[in-house]
Amino acid sequence: LGAAVDGAMTAKMRNIGEACTAANRFHVHTSVAGEFARRLADRMGALRIGPGVEEDVQVGPLINAAAREKVGELVADAVGRGAKVLAGGERMDGPGYFYRPTVLAGVPRDARVVGEEVFGPVLSVIPVTSAEEAVAIANDSAYGLAGGVWTRSLDTAIKVVKGVRTGKMFVNSYNTAGIDDMPHGGVKDSGTGREFGLAGLEEYQEQKTVQILLR
Repeated sequence: LGAAVDGAMTAKMRNIGEACTAANRFHVHTSVAGEFARRLADRMGALRIGPGVEEDVQVGPLINAAAREKVGELVADAVGRGAKVLAGGERMDGPGYFYRPTVLAGVPRDARVVGEEVFGPVLSVIPVTSAEEAVAIANDSAYGLAGGVWTRSLDTAIKVVKGVRTGKMFVNSYNTAGIDDMPHGGVKDSGTGREFGLAGLEEYQEQKTVQILLR
């Protein structure tokens, strides 16, 4: 569980969630979902917030007022549908577009945050009873850029990797090195085509078919 919590922090808080591959939702088995969410809340609540020019700051501001407003709306919608705020859940007063790192537990499937991109420091924990249920919820979104799975079972990892409709999947890691050598891109509303690696080079090429009849 500890490795999964560490991985979740890396997956969510890259550029404080304002990254295309930042994870937004974590589908966690009901047997450990509560403990997982509590540990994440402790970690997220301990992050130091402030301007990036200050020493030891770990969480900076969002890009603009509209971005912070959207994050707040998604959190309010989830709470209104029954989710519980374990950490954060509010904007900060004063200059800058700061929003406290947030952990939402028990997020229902009909919450907007389950299907929309967040682009902010909000992490939703969705309890599930099986890998199949997790895959079904993950696929119930218009987006499909990146995803990950933490498990000790190789069979489960393969099942999830095959089942989730994304352009990229990580197993027991997230946003790891080597991206320049591997194709990067999404499916559904996350786009088509690839960049990086040989597949990325092919995007800049045009193929020509030549047929020669030898007599």
